[in-house]
Amino acid sequence: MTRLLLAVSIAIICLSLNSVAQTKIIWRAGDTIAAKTVKTIAIDKLFSSQEIDNKIFNRIRNKSFKSNCTTPRQDLRYLKIAHINIYGKVQMGELICHKSIANDLIEIFKQLYLEKYPIERMVLIDEYGGDDEASMSANNTSCFNFRKINGSAKLSKHSLGMAVDINPRNNPCVHSKTGLVEPANGKAYAHNRDKHKAGVIKLIDHQDLCYKLFKAHGFRWGGDWKSVKDYQHFEK
Repeated sequence: MTRLLLAVSIAIICLSLNSVAQTKIIWRAGDTIAAKTVKTIAIDKLFSSQEIDNKIFNRIRNKSFKSNCTTPRQDLRYLKIAHINIYGKVQMGELICHKSIANDLIEIFKQLYLEKYPIERMVLIDEYGGDDEASMSANNTSCFNFRKINGSAKLSKHSLGMAVDINPRNNPCVHSKTGLVEPANGKAYAHNRDKHKAGVIKLIDHQDLCYKLFKAHGFRWGGDWKSVKDYQHFEK
């Protein structure tokens, strides 16, 4: 009887592991995953990197990947990233980044996911027509977008896929000289940021987990800059 129970137990464990390994979902960034389904998916299946195939390229052409884009398509990677949204649900996300930081981002966002760090939205900026202000206003976390730095002739690190903006409405870019706040609807979070720390979304500072993880992977934080405080921004 003992041997029979042992055999049954082993069979159940094997079936359970096989179920976890084979569970598949259709990845639609912005959709949530039911809690019971999350339990059947191996965590590594929630984070992946792939080359920019034609289907993905058609989504970004003439939007984030503009006609004058000098960043080779083959240098970019499409990431599938699970994250916890502001309601505590597991949500499907996506980013396009430079291939040299793809593994960094997967490791960082996997740790943020495990720590239940809230990220409101993570879809390609192309869902907003490649418009940075529109994407930031929606509190959308994003990476690649071939564009110049606002008010400058210099290309942004986003043009290379080497910069990430995290929860940008809650962590706006503040220009000290002009008073400009990007996005405009992030003004409430531009100054006296300590008073907003009790909110669902974490405000990035030197004690924040997001800051610590990006710094550990060699990224620079825009919140440390002098003339501009770009609280949302991490770059390599």
